[in-house]
Amino acid sequence: MIVIHLIARLNFGGTSKYLISLNKGLNNSGFKSIVVTGYVQGEEVEDPGVESLKLAKIENLGRKISPPGDFKAAKQLRKFILKAQPDVIHTHTFKAGLLVRAQKNRIEEGLGKKILFVHTFHGHLFDDPEFRGFKALIIKVIEKKLSRRSDQLITVGENVKNDLDKKGICGKHKTISIPPAVALLKLHNKTSALIKYTVKNKNRIRVLWLARVTGVKNPQRVIEIAKKLPEIDFYMAGGGDLLERVKQQAPKNLKVLGWQDAKSILPIADIFLSTSENEGMPIALIEAQLAGIPVVATNVGSVPEVILHNKSGFICSKSNEDLITAIKKLAQSKTLRSKFGKAGRSHAIKNFSEKNLISAHKKLYLKLK
Repeated sequence: MIVIHLIARLNFGGTSKYLISLNKGLNNSGFKSIVVTGYVQGEEVEDPGVESLKLAKIENLGRKISPPGDFKAAKQLRKFILKAQPDVIHTHTFKAGLLVRAQKNRIEEGLGKKILFVHTFHGHLFDDPEFRGFKALIIKVIEKKLSRRSDQLITVGENVKNDLDKKGICGKHKTISIPPAVALLKLHNKTSALIKYTVKNKNRIRVLWLARVTGVKNPQRVIEIAKKLPEIDFYMAGGGDLLERVKQQAPKNLKVLGWQDAKSILPIADIFLSTSENEGMPIALIEAQLAGIPVVATNVGSVPEVILHNKSGFICSKSNEDLITAIKKLAQSKTLRSKFGKAGRSHAIKNFSEKNLISAHKKLYLKLK
């Protein structure tokens, strides 16, 4: 069975890791899986895992909306699909899903056969600050129409699935949730990590934030929290369109590091912080738990499926006060941090395995076919 996975770009982050794991697993289990993608844009960087893939890249494909470029990208995608003769087209995130599903009929006419169209929601645009009000309404209308052209919709978490169901966004079959796979990281030695990031006072609590530095992740909230907690050191790892602004506004106890490898930066953290306005199933939070780090996170998307509230971390409202209170509780108790860290690691190992990810997709493709 030939499966084409389409995504606008494979930028450094959870969605890329999800797709890279899925593609490798399918190819290792008898399927022919092909990843087709565009190029990262602006301040983003491509995920290093991309180097291990045999990719097909579409010249005009990227995250940004550009009608002339998107029209060319849609044409190039259709040409590639007709040549590859797939049995399944599996799109990931909004842009790729739009450009391909909008021309479903033309694609099938060109192939001379019916094929399966599957789409995965890795996040939720309806909670994204970039897509509010009228934009959110337009996206809802588009997703409803596109869902009718989909044999199967997938989310990476139950909460996102339930929200789509409430909005009437569903394919020909009932939407399902498939959690991501996250491999155990070979973390760098803590002592060497502390030296690398020039940690001078090892007795101060260190809070790590690791994400794209963009609106949907709300890095501004980290700045505000750091200012309220001068006795704690904060580290921000990631890149994006707000990076330079954050650097200019950061207080003395917040180090803005740019893109960093999780394996090297996680060992310095006592607490992991997530301030997102919107999430699917955040890989970074799973990686933090696998590293035995307690998490403080906003209650968005499927975060409650990753973090066990009061067991492996604290799930908070989007209030700075709630997040600060949670950070203080963990900062004041080494015993609590250790307890939460152990519980999180156990939960992550049990629920986010590559075996489950690959098996679920294989069963789905074969069942639909």
